[in-house]
Amino acid sequence: MNPAELNYQPVATFEKFEKENYRMEKGTPSRQFMAGVIVNLASVALGTCLGWTSPVNSQIESNNTSINPLDEIPTEGEKSWIGSLVALGALIAPFIAGPLAENFGRKLTLLGSSAFFILSYIILLFTSSVGAVLAARLIQGFGVGFVMTVQTMYIGEIACNEYRGALGSLMQLCIVTGILYVYSVGPYVSYAALQWACLALPIIFAASFFFMPETPAYYISKGRKNDAIQSLQFLRGKSADGVQDELQETTQSVEESMKNKASVMDLFKNKGNIKALIICSGLISFQQLSGINVILFYSQTIFEKTGSSLSPAVSTILVGVVQVLASGATPLIVDRLGRKPILLVSAGGMCLAHGTMGLYFYMDHIKSEALESIMWLPIFSLIFFVTVYCVGFGPLPWAVLGEMFPANVKSIASSIVASNCWVLGFLVLQFFSTLDAAVGSHWSFWMFGIFCGVAFLFTLTTVMETKGMSLQQIQDKLNE
Repeated sequence: MNPAELNYQPVATFEKFEKENYRMEKGTPSRQFMAGVIVNLASVALGTCLGWTSPVNSQIESNNTSINPLDEIPTEGEKSWIGSLVALGALIAPFIAGPLAENFGRKLTLLGSSAFFILSYIILLFTSSVGAVLAARLIQGFGVGFVMTVQTMYIGEIACNEYRGALGSLMQLCIVTGILYVYSVGPYVSYAALQWACLALPIIFAASFFFMPETPAYYISKGRKNDAIQSLQFLRGKSADGVQDELQETTQSVEESMKNKASVMDLFKNKGNIKALIICSGLISFQQLSGINVILFYSQTIFEKTGSSLSPAVSTILVGVVQVLASGATPLIVDRLGRKPILLVSAGGMCLAHGTMGLYFYMDHIKSEALESIMWLPIFSLIFFVTVYCVGFGPLPWAVLGEMFPANVKSIASSIVASNCWVLGFLVLQFFSTLDAAVGSHWSFWMFGIFCGVAFLFTLTTVMETKGMSLQQIQDKLNE
């Protein structure tokens, strides 16, 4: 054996040992959780838009000019539009947000969403006309649509397999935190003070998210390998060598997707994509048909109708607190129990809650003498409803959306699913008051309960479990 061979063996052995050491490098999940929490500050701002009408309705209906900032009291039709225009804006926005996220990045598009929230609250702060309120609510809807479309993409691409479920479910926790924020502040401050309080949140989001990284998958899709490495290093807390395996896996997945750059029609040419679209669209549709937005937008009004001994403001805050606590449980259990079992429990629980809520309003409709003995039932039913909703059907459809589609169709699919969500959200909010007047509150809640029962059957028969699976494994399963 010549000397060169003798010298080569130890060097090769050392390099192999060093490479194995890098592969065993543990890193830390704290960075991806930090990025996940900061990006979800946008969800807190989103939540303020969803909960805004609940405390504001009583202010803009007041004849007291020191309380009502508007020149005139809105009509019932105008109030329906004030409630539903957010959903209309959120319906349009995904078709703009998806392409922007593909061309300019997930980070820049999400930063842009804050401009919609900031502008809307500035308009609401200084307006005195119903028309301007309507315009501001539509602008808020654009912000809502941008966040709900692109944030799922961002989380799905920065999270490792082990923590994707937990990070994906943070959106719901932060949305209900924003709702609780409005519920808690709104009844006790002036109209103007509430707008200032809401305006602060998107500003804080933009200032903090500016320092977070773009997703590695986006950088790879643009041929920026060094930027992708730096992003992975930041997110995983590892060295450049320590992220090579994940970089290779991500590169392979993105390049495979880029080979077949997709159009809208391409989404329907692949068996796996069609199955994913059915699952995600179904979950999102049942999320809206559960009646959650009616409860969020009109919770204070609902409690006023029940005549409960608790004040409507306090009852609404109580519901908001329960939402936050329940949503906080999901990141802790979703990667242990799996998506499907939690969704099944959530759908069954919502069905039961709507049944009991409908029972209360039916007894009120027939003027039952037993009504006074069950004055606690509406509060109990709504608290139970928001608990099971926030654990399951609130966060998990969005978490599933973030992991179901390959990179080449992800923005198109996210846009379609998010728009589907808000078409139903708009229709439910726009026509709820008309439906309620036509058939009675009891039938309104029973109809939502029937939809929740169908959601249980859909989840049982159609939804696949993705717990612990890599994005590639999910695609393999969908295409079986």
